[in-house]
Amino acid sequence: MEPQLLHRVADSVATVVVHHPAKRNAMTTAMWRALPPLLDALAGDPAVRVLVLTGEGATFCAGADISSLQESPEEAQGLAVRAEEALAAFPRPTLAAVRGHCVGGGAQLAAACDLRFAEESALFGVTPAKLGVVYAASSTRRLVALTGPATAKYLLFSGELIDAERALRTGLVDEVLPRGELGGRVAEFARILASRSQLTQAAAKEFANGRTDRDAHWAAQARGSGDTAEGVAAFLERRQPRFGWSTPAGAVTSA
Repeated sequence: MEPQLLHRVADSVATVVVHHPAKRNAMTTAMWRALPPLLDALAGDPAVRVLVLTGEGATFCAGADISSLQESPEEAQGLAVRAEEALAAFPRPTLAAVRGHCVGGGAQLAAACDLRFAEESALFGVTPAKLGVVYAASSTRRLVALTGPATAKYLLFSGELIDAERALRTGLVDEVLPRGELGGRVAEFARILASRSQLTQAAAKEFANGRTDRDAHWAAQARGSGDTAEGVAAFLERRQPRFGWSTPAGAVTSA
């Protein structure tokens, strides 16, 4: 099978799989180009409430396919940044499920997700210093926001890999799972996310990403949605809530 991005939608969860096992799921130029339109299509699908990004088999993503850097380093970096920004702007919760190596462009994609769950044997690295590449300013800021400046500098200056325990301790990862338990935990948590209020999630995602001009918009959405009344009623009646607000098709979140 050619290197490509595979996807499926089931039970309100879209799963996108980086599929290039011959090169540890390295991202080719075509794959970088394909990610933004794929995300646009999934964002426009009302059945999708959560997105999970993962890699084929035992590796998340080993970064950019080096052949793409030989052709045009600037173009390759531009494509990677556009893909990263499209993922960060996806209007519903996103979760990276990481096994094995999550390096370079793979770490860039994982950092663009809202959450990152990793298997205990996962390894993380941000490696532009090994190639003489200037890491994009937007990608650097996102990494600093996750880990703080000290860890971001350690990763960027050295290009060294860190293990999942250190990634968890520094904020790069949200949960670390024993071998064999990542898939089940990600599926369980994706179901939890899919059951929650999309209104709460969409507003929280914008606020957490630093947007400061939409307070009145979200207050109006809350007043008109009926979600709060439904959530309170469901709590008192000891049942699952049936939230009615959904993310408008084509919406993006400030990243």
